[in-house]
Amino acid sequence: MTGQQMLQDAGLQRVAAANIGVALAVLALKTISYQLTGSVALYSDALESIVNVLTAVVAFVALRISAMPADRGHPFGHHKAEYLSSVVESVLVILAAIAIFREAYFAFVAPRLLTEPVQGLAVNGLATIINAGWSWYLIRYGRRHSSPALVADGWHLVTDVVTSAGVLAGLVLALASGLTFLDPLMAALVALNILWAGYRIAMMSFDGLMDRSADAGTQTRIREAILLSGEGALEAHDIRTRSAGRATFIEFHLVVPGFMSVENAHAICDRIETTLQATLQGVDVSIHVEPDTKMKAQARGTVDLRGP
Repeated sequence: MTGQQMLQDAGLQRVAAANIGVALAVLALKTISYQLTGSVALYSDALESIVNVLTAVVAFVALRISAMPADRGHPFGHHKAEYLSSVVESVLVILAAIAIFREAYFAFVAPRLLTEPVQGLAVNGLATIINAGWSWYLIRYGRRHSSPALVADGWHLVTDVVTSAGVLAGLVLALASGLTFLDPLMAALVALNILWAGYRIAMMSFDGLMDRSADAGTQTRIREAILLSGEGALEAHDIRTRSAGRATFIEFHLVVPGFMSVENAHAICDRIETTLQATLQGVDVSIHVEPDTKMKAQARGTVDLRGP
C-alpha cells in the first residue's frame, strides 16, 4: 500500500467518523422535535435518523475493513466491504419504513393533537439544514475518493432531507387546515420514500458486487494511458475492467513483435502500468503479453500502438 493510499484511507475514515457524530446530533434534534409536538410524521423522521446513525457506524466499519491490505485469504484486497455496508443500509432502511407504516396506521385510527408545533417544527428545520449540507459534502467527498459507502450514505441523507421538507410542509398545512389525518398521511409518504431509497441503494450495491465495469470516462482514460505509454508494442486488445469499491482492476492483452525479448516486453508493461497508476487512483493492472500472430486489429476496443 502506497503512502498516498494510506493518507486517502485515513481521510475517508475521519469523514466516516464525523458522519457518526453528525448523525447523532441530527437524531437528537429530531427526537426533541417529536417530543415537543407528538407528531407521528416527526416520529417517522426521527426513526429514519436512528437508521442514519446505524448506517453511519456500518459505513465506518466497512471503510476500516476495505482499507486492510490484501492477505493470503483475500489476495485481491477487501475493497468490496463497502458494497456490503450499502446492502446492510438498504435492509435497515426497509425495516424503518415498516415501523413507520405501523405507527402511521395507529395514528390514523386514533388521531393525535399536536403540542408546541412551532418550536418542534423549528428544531426539525434546523436538523434538516444540517443534513442537507452534510449530504452534499458526503456525496462530493465520496465520489472524489471513489467510496461507495460514503456516496450511498450521502444519497440516503438526501432522501432524508426531501422527506423532512415534505413532513414540514405537510404539518404546516395540517395546522393551518385543522386536518389531523395529514400527520399520519405524511408519515406514510415518508415510509414510501424511504422504501424507494432502500431499493436504489440495494441496486447500487448489487451492481458493485457483480463486478460492474469501470464507467465510460474511466475506460477512455485507460485507453489513452495505454496509447501514451505503449511505444514499442503493436496493440492492446480485450481490455477488461471491474470496480471494487475504491479499486479498479484492469486486464488486457498486449501484442508485441514476435522477435522482441522478454526483457523489452516487460519494460513496456512496466511503463504502461506506471502510467495507469499515475492516471487513476487504486488501479491493479494485469497484462498478458502475446506475439504478433495474436493481433486483433479489427476487434472492438482494440488500441492500435503502431503509430501513424
